[in-house]
Amino acid sequence: MSGKHLIENPTKADGAALWRIARDSKKLDLNTPYAYLLWCHDFADTSVVAKVDGEPVGFVIGYRKQDTGFVWQVAVDASQRGKGLAGALLDDLFGRLAAQGVRYLETTITPDNEASIRLFASFAKRWDATLERQDLFSATDFPAEEGTHEQEDLYRIGPLSNN
Repeated sequence: MSGKHLIENPTKADGAALWRIARDSKKLDLNTPYAYLLWCHDFADTSVVAKVDGEPVGFVIGYRKQDTGFVWQVAVDASQRGKGLAGALLDDLFGRLAAQGVRYLETTITPDNEASIRLFASFAKRWDATLERQDLFSATDFPAEEGTHEQEDLYRIGPLSNN
């Protein structure tokens, strides 16, 4: 895959590839393939996918709540890492969400996920916005039957302006 990245809203045809990219990241909580299909169908207007030569190589999936866009997952195929694609996906998504009245981005990140923390800190800096972190879900909030899950901290960025 050597072509230029095309960033667009996903379609249900992208769902299986998004699931594979998330699975191969070995960092994300992997949802069912059905969930990615639904995400691409029901939340396509609040999500973006990057493609090279027509094949998905990265994505940001999220949803909107009032003036806030919530980023559920960000993943980039191993072949495309280190090229600034995750940041470009976030920037593109915010541009689309700003047209819908979004002024804030939120996400949750486990404390050990330094790459995601850097990604969102860099986004806040590029957009000259405040980044705030607070505790959200403790490890004990997650079901014990699912094994050990780290706490998830809430990161909130904004207010953002599309100027």
